[in-house]
Amino acid sequence: MSVIRSKKRSPAVAPRSLAAPSGNSAAKKLVFGNREQSWLAFNRRVLDQARNPSNPLLERVKFLAIVSSNLDEFFEIRIAGIMQQADSEGAGLTLDGLTPRENLRWIYRSVDALVADQYTCWHKDLVPLLSEAGIQFRTAPQLDDKERTWARGYFESQVLPVLTPLAVDQAHPFPLLANKTLNVLVSLDNPETPAQEKLMIILPVPRSLPRIVQLPARGEGPLRYVFLSEIIKLCADQLFPGYHLTDAHAFRVTRNSDLYIDEEEAENLLKKIEEELRNLRRGAAVRLEIEEGVDPVLLSQLLGHLAITQENANRLKGPLNLFRLMSLYEMIDRPDLKFPPYVPADPTAPFGQKKMFELIRERDIFLHHPYESFTPVVEFVAQAARDPDVLAIKQTLYRTSGDSPVVRALIDASLAGKQVTALVELMARFDEANNIKWARELEEAGVHVVYGLVGHKTHCKCCLVVRREGDVLRRYLHLGTGNYNPKTARLYTDISLLTCREHLAAEVAQLFNTLTGLGRTPAFHHLLVAPFNLHSRIQELIAAETTNATAGRPARIIAKMNKLVDPVTIENLYAASQAGVKIDLIVRATCCLLPGVKGMSENIRLRNIVGRFLEHSRVFYFENGGQPLIYCGSADWMPRNFFRRVEALFPIEDPDLRFRMMNEILPIELRDNEDARELQSDGTYVARPRAAGEESFRAQRYFMAAASLRAAAALTPVAPAATPTPAVFPEGR
Repeated sequence: MSVIRSKKRSPAVAPRSLAAPSGNSAAKKLVFGNREQSWLAFNRRVLDQARNPSNPLLERVKFLAIVSSNLDEFFEIRIAGIMQQADSEGAGLTLDGLTPRENLRWIYRSVDALVADQYTCWHKDLVPLLSEAGIQFRTAPQLDDKERTWARGYFESQVLPVLTPLAVDQAHPFPLLANKTLNVLVSLDNPETPAQEKLMIILPVPRSLPRIVQLPARGEGPLRYVFLSEIIKLCADQLFPGYHLTDAHAFRVTRNSDLYIDEEEAENLLKKIEEELRNLRRGAAVRLEIEEGVDPVLLSQLLGHLAITQENANRLKGPLNLFRLMSLYEMIDRPDLKFPPYVPADPTAPFGQKKMFELIRERDIFLHHPYESFTPVVEFVAQAARDPDVLAIKQTLYRTSGDSPVVRALIDASLAGKQVTALVELMARFDEANNIKWARELEEAGVHVVYGLVGHKTHCKCCLVVRREGDVLRRYLHLGTGNYNPKTARLYTDISLLTCREHLAAEVAQLFNTLTGLGRTPAFHHLLVAPFNLHSRIQELIAAETTNATAGRPARIIAKMNKLVDPVTIENLYAASQAGVKIDLIVRATCCLLPGVKGMSENIRLRNIVGRFLEHSRVFYFENGGQPLIYCGSADWMPRNFFRRVEALFPIEDPDLRFRMMNEILPIELRDNEDARELQSDGTYVARPRAAGEESFRAQRYFMAAASLRAAAALTPVAPAATPTPAVFPEGR
């Protein structure tokens, strides 16, 4: 799939009809968006941020790098799976009625256009702007004599000693090329044997070498950089004395990176996952990225060795792997080219030396990350580890940082004699090795480490602390929408709730007992927990709004999540729309629901927000006949979250917090007219329309300012709210 030929934007996703399910009029037809095209539209929104001149220049470079990282994961998991489906005789159709091969053709066309626009952004927009800002990128032909001399010296001292050329011929089998590693394809001619032309040599480049190299400074002149691949191509002839180097092109291979493990058959899940992680190096190739201009004969041979076809090949106008530009952001100390630094507010700071347990007993603590600090969550676990009155800690761990203070606190607690249980999800995608490391360290410290339910990833975000207070054992909770990772908590928008409400604590305790022991049908009345009652309860809540709308009562749904794919949920949302329920959906990435379709989804408005921070929180609001229900938690509306993961949604019950959610957070999300885009019925996204005189408004910018003001006011209640106050949501229809 050549991206050099394609200059047009990705096509709109034409909606496709499916027969209406039972419960809808037989004359109705339902239309669904394509899952992969929807995700690619999200990634194009990330690219839009790289092209947005209102963003600081190095932030635009960072967004461009994220586009590449996102595409890598897309090919490693989604495309790899669809390619396997295409080879399977029993593969079904997508929600929008495509066969796997038809779907792949659509995907390749869209990826071609997306990557072409990505490289246009780099070469036409960012490189010239960087040069104006005193940051220059050189290609090998652009180096002057002094720079060439320095580059050859750098190659000889830093690169040549660690390179190993690998010939590919009858005596040398094609080498194993690790997933997403940089390689250089070299073509050689032997002057003494003219018949032996276009000999194929591969130079694997070790990951230890920096991919962006800074050229020596020249006084007060601009910073100058060159990609490592350019230096290698310039100097590769030194590796082949006696041969004539005719060509050199950088390339990389993306491989299937999904883990295929039968948990019921694996006697030791940890060891089995370690074994599979090693095998991922050998995963089937799903994409070849190679610089344009490569000899067609060599390209054909390379594709043959990788067992993929021309449609799986991206010919790029260099540089390869734009994700490497992420390091540029860290290398260059130019605050004028970055977002102003933001320090999250800590709403617990004004209370001085009060313990977290004392604060939680006084009121529920609500944290809106990254605008409000994750520190209180870390301190909650750390204080529990140190507190002699704490008897037990139970914690889920899906993703966490490499130097996790949460895990360290759990280890300290266990060493102090407390009973500590950690549910570590070994199969958290791309964090498997990190979680295996933590599981071993926790076990060595005496922590009870368990891996949850067979066949279900443990994705819920829960921490339960049991503390003796006089003659009473009181249970304290942290419940969240994000991972226990202080680093990503500064980059992702998430919600935390710290509470000691006993009815919630009892159900969280039951959830932990189900995960660590046995429980076929646990009963949850306040929490919505997958795979037990989450899916059925969400359908009941949507149906209740449908009934209320039909009866002329207030009916409203607002749902914020990362992905919306589950067909049953989509069908019920369509039915609610037809009954008159006003529905606002804020879906960051993949969405198979199409809003605004006449007679089907006219009352549904759907948007996504792509901005400085990654939108990650899940929030669900149901009008409930004037007694609103508000839930937050870990689950998207996807079959995997409903049926193949352990998820938990928790209610927001404190009147002040409900007031804040209904009158600030959700309305502000719906007001955004800068970073928000609205999904149209044809599957395209457009800028949110502005009313006459409406000023520019960014929700994330508002939340940063509001968090600082709230911290300064020392948690003064926003408004007295003995009972839930009716929300005032913007209609904007």
